[in-house]
Amino acid sequence: MNSPVLKIKERLSIEEVVSSYIKLEKAGTNLKARCPFHNEKTPSFFVSADRGTYYCFGCGASGDIFTFVEEFEGLDFKGALQMLADRAGVQLEPLSKEAKENKSEKEKLYEAMQEACLYFENNLEKNQEALEYLKSRGLNEKSIKDFRIGFALLDWRLLYSYLKDKGFSDVEIERAGLAKKPDDANKAMYDRFRGRIMFPIADSSGRIVAFSGRIFVDDGKSAKYLNSPETPIFSKNAVLYGIDKAKDSIRKNNFSILVEGQMDLILSHQAGYRNTIATSGTALSDSTVSKENVVSNLGLVRRLSSNIVLSFDADKAGANATIRAGKIALSLNMDVKVVEMLEGVDPADLISKTGIPAWREAIKNSKHIIEFLLNKVLKNYENDGRKAGREIKEKILPFVNAVGSSIEKMYFLKKISDASSIPLDALQDDLKKIEQEFKYETEEIKEAGEILTKIYRKDRIERNLLGIALWQQTLPEPVVDFKTIFEKLGDIGEKYKDTKEDLIFEAEVSHTDNDNLEKDVAEMFLNFEEENINEELNKKMSELKREPEGEKGKKILQEINELIKKKEEIKNGRLNKK
Repeated sequence: MNSPVLKIKERLSIEEVVSSYIKLEKAGTNLKARCPFHNEKTPSFFVSADRGTYYCFGCGASGDIFTFVEEFEGLDFKGALQMLADRAGVQLEPLSKEAKENKSEKEKLYEAMQEACLYFENNLEKNQEALEYLKSRGLNEKSIKDFRIGFALLDWRLLYSYLKDKGFSDVEIERAGLAKKPDDANKAMYDRFRGRIMFPIADSSGRIVAFSGRIFVDDGKSAKYLNSPETPIFSKNAVLYGIDKAKDSIRKNNFSILVEGQMDLILSHQAGYRNTIATSGTALSDSTVSKENVVSNLGLVRRLSSNIVLSFDADKAGANATIRAGKIALSLNMDVKVVEMLEGVDPADLISKTGIPAWREAIKNSKHIIEFLLNKVLKNYENDGRKAGREIKEKILPFVNAVGSSIEKMYFLKKISDASSIPLDALQDDLKKIEQEFKYETEEIKEAGEILTKIYRKDRIERNLLGIALWQQTLPEPVVDFKTIFEKLGDIGEKYKDTKEDLIFEAEVSHTDNDNLEKDVAEMFLNFEEENINEELNKKMSELKREPEGEKGKKILQEINELIKKKEEIKNGRLNKK
């Protein structure tokens, strides 16, 4: 048996892997659960131990242990492969000499980031002043090593020269976001990070994908923090700082703590709260980033636990981040609490200056975001009931509206009424107006996460099929008709031109020794068709919202019914196979 995928599957069952993420229950010969990839009340996510696969009849999620880890953890295939290989105790080796020589672009970028991280770490060890600064902020040596904190020297090209000596090209160094091209083409490239404390950002599997650099000596001109740009291996909507170290603790403790800065996170971990993640360098901390990206970030956290505690700074930016993240999290059916921080004090200050018990007490006393906002309004307008009422309508009722449960909505309305002396029926009347006002925004947030997941899922199926065709094309005796795959996929070569080697690697590793490759390809095309139907359904539903009446509305409704019928035919076909 040559394939590491088959070796891993021999050692790890689908039940073992999936149950380490979500709770499974017996359902005849299968296992069932509420799907982790979309909101549902009745379990429609089934795991077949015999086949080593899972399928959700609600959203269409399907696959094996590798696709599950990819989607749940937000990883690519290589990240999931490494994670499961480590868990199974399987040593990964390059498949061939050619595999070693023909590394993909992404692989080279991961290696460049790893080398840069080692370089920064080495710099910090030699820089006593920077080390003393970190220790003065409360960090101990173990935390500095565990989080691989480093230092970028105040020089224009030291990292660039170091990476060139290691064999990386200008294109690779620039594509990794480690150096920049000057406007003058005759001048050499220069380091992006200079004179900064360096915090590496890792993906869920622990691979370094980006950096966040804090200025060490303020020159009055440079930004306090400088983050990596988006690159082929780093997307701000797919990574939260510290997620690789926090995910197991989040699952175990069933809640996450979301803070703003790297120091906040590291000191919180040092204080024993290893379920802490941070927004620094990622989408949640940037007010210009789209709502869809924030939904994607919070969606990753929600899969680990639906309970979240927000602890941002007590300044205006922190308040805005709390409001934005909190409202979206509520719309995703998360339970959201907020830690009350004193003006000018962040979690890092609280832990390092006041002590761990103060941080523990602050988390213990965290309040639901609606109660937190209500207390602020009543405190600010304790002598002006009219203004307080207006603030409650404008700033708090939209949060009540974002809560999914009608019972919970009534609970919070009663709480607001008791605390503010506003009659309950008046609050209910205003909430109805708010529901209409924010109707599309609430639906948009709920749909965004599912749409992003479906886009990701369709792309993954497309990548798998293209990879199989490209791999089979290189074989003297192909097992499947790769020409038919190319024809069915259409002209998508340009879309994946930079990841061709990755696709071939994934296909070869996944399907070597696969006696059912033709059947698997047929199943993938079935999944692909279902995702296309889902995509078309989303478009038609949006059209129906805009044109609900008349002949046009009837025509759209008819098209929706036809698409639903096609989807049901695919589902029924699967049910008959189970």
